[in-house]
Formats: sequence, structure tokens, C-alpha cells
Amino acid sequence: YSTNNQGLIINPNFLTGFADAEGSFVLSITKSNNVKSGWVVKPRFQISLHKKDLFVLEAIRNHLGVGEIYTQGVASIQYRVFSINDLKVVLDHFDQFPLISKKFVDYILFKQAYLLLANREHLKSEGLRQIISIKASVNNGLSEALKEAFPDIKPAPTVNRENISIYNPQWLAGFTSGEGSFGVKIRNPIGSSQAVIELIFQINQHVRDQQLIACIAEYLECGKIYKHSMNAVVYRVTKRSNLTEKIIPFFIKYPILGLKALDFKDFCLIAELTKNKAHCTKEGLAHII
Repeated sequence: YSTNNQGLIINPNFLTGFADAEGSFVLSITKSNNVKSGWVVKPRFQISLHKKDLFVLEAIRNHLGVGEIYTQGVASIQYRVFSINDLKVVLDHFDQFPLISKKFVDYILFKQAYLLLANREHLKSEGLRQIISIKASVNNGLSEALKEAFPDIKPAPTVNRENISIYNPQWLAGFTSGEGSFGVKIRNPIGSSQAVIELIFQINQHVRDQQLIACIAEYLECGKIYKHSMNAVVYRVTKRSNLTEKIIPFFIKYPILGLKALDFKDFCLIAELTKNKAHCTKEGLAHII
């Protein structure tokens, strides 16, 4: 499958959507006797995927022109950008094509830390403390070692973006390539010999991104939002006309990338087969299964 994507050119809005789904901004702060402050600060931007999606990471690396792809374990790969010069390219991209999810908050904090590092403020006590304060507000917060060494550090204030909106369809194609799913349920109603085929398009998110999920539903003009669990919400489209008239045409025009593109291809095929009543025959149902 990936051989068909050699030289794939990625849309910058798609890249941002994909990063909203799969990217992360990391501040690594570790103890070291080799530096005067006693602490080494290493910022990085990363995207982790299954190794079968190597061509997507290659397209992202080629678009940005920085970073490297590393193997992680047996099945995972990770695109990483480390250096101050290379990270500037990444930051310039996200300034021009902004993140929409709550990852935007991490990005703003990460950028604050980056600027302190670029200006070598981390070599001074106050600058280091500012970076540790930022670290306390990003991802999983401070390690036990940092909490012990800096017990009085308060987490840096976060900036929430108000009135978010999806500004480009390619962003949604990128985000769905990371977070969306195309599913099929096959069941036999009691007392009936005919199978019922249910096609399901959905996107699950943490409850903190409920506003984003509402934006996606509004943008696609169909589907419903459900409380999936205490911490999760799901946007789901099951109505056949919405799937065939809105969802499928949208992702044909703005393609899914990665292995998920194969799920979408099967999804479209099953939609066509059920439209033609293929599931009403034994052979057709077997083909769908």
C-alpha cells in the first residue's frame, strides 16, 4: 500500500489536523552533573505511528524539511524534531496553520519554553524555574525528581482559545486520519433471515475537546454527539443518507492518509454493496463479511 504513496505531498492544513490528533510537544528535563544548573532541558515535537504508516511520517518530514524518523520497538515509529533551529521550522508552521484542539494550549506553553531556551535563559536560575513552571502545565506535569528539587514551583498559567472553528477541510481530513474510524456492524434481527448492515463513522475525544467535537458535527452538518464515558465524548454518523451524501463525498474530495485509507475504501465498497441490496443474497453478504 505504501509503495503507491512514494513522493506523497502533504497539505499543510492536513499536517496540522494530523498533529492535533497524533502529535505531541514534549519538554524533557533531566538531572545532569555536566551542566552548571544541574538540569538539562530538551524540547521536542513528535508524532508516533505504526510502522506501516511510515510514508505518512516521511511526507510530514519532507514537507517540514527537518527532523528524523526513528524505530520504536517492533511495530512503532516516531518522527522527532529536537534542535532549536529545526524546532523553529515546526513553530513557524503551527503559527501559520494553527492547532485547534486543546493541544493548542500545550503548543503555546511549549513555544514559551522554546523562546526561553533559544535566548539561553535556561542557563540562569530564574529562566530554568520558568521552564519548569511551564513543564508543570504540559502533558503529565513534573516528575517526582523535579517536584522534590523544586517544591515551590507553581504551574504556568494556560491560555484557552475561545470560539474555535475548523478553518480548512484539509485540517479535518488530517484529524480524521488520526482520530476517526470507519466501522461496520452486521446483525440478524430476531425472526428475520435478512442481515442488517450498519455503517458507522465516528470520532472519539476526551471530554475537554467537547467544543471541538461540536465544531466537527456543525462543519459536516450531520451526526450526533454522545457521552461515551465520564471522560470521553463521541461524534457518530449512522444515518445512511448522511454517510452517502456527506461523509463519503467529503473524504473522497479530501482524502484520508495512512492505513485508515484502506478502512475508508472498504467502508465505501460496503456502502455501495448495501445500496445495491447485495446483503440480501447469501453471496453478497459473504462478500460484505
